[in-house]
Amino acid sequence: MERPLSPFMFPVWYRFQLTSGLSILHRLTGIGLCVGSILLAWWLIAVAAGGDIYAATHAFIASPIGMLLLFLWSAAFYYHLCSGVRHLAWDAGKGFELRHAYRSGYAVLAATAVLTLLTWLFVLLA
Repeated sequence: MERPLSPFMFPVWYRFQLTSGLSILHRLTGIGLCVGSILLAWWLIAVAAGGDIYAATHAFIASPIGMLLLFLWSAAFYYHLCSGVRHLAWDAGKGFELRHAYRSGYAVLAATAVLTLLTWLFVLLA
């Protein structure tokens, strides 16, 4: 049997690992933050323009789809933030053992969930 040529053949050659999934998710949330930032920049432009442009933008953002997009953007923000802190620890040479890598990965997921829920509780209750 020949060696695999690509590490992207997870189901056939490689077993899925939490660390690789979190790394992929870190990249995807970075892309999502860039795309979501366009919506937030448009909102700022609409605020400055006022009138009908602001009313249409506010109606979209306040709609269920807009709220879902904001929720996903905030979850991506908190995940990317917590994962970035984890990467800073790795840059300092800490947490490379497999047990610590998995533990910090679960901590990133838990912190993301808690921070996102706290933010939305504050938004919805305020």
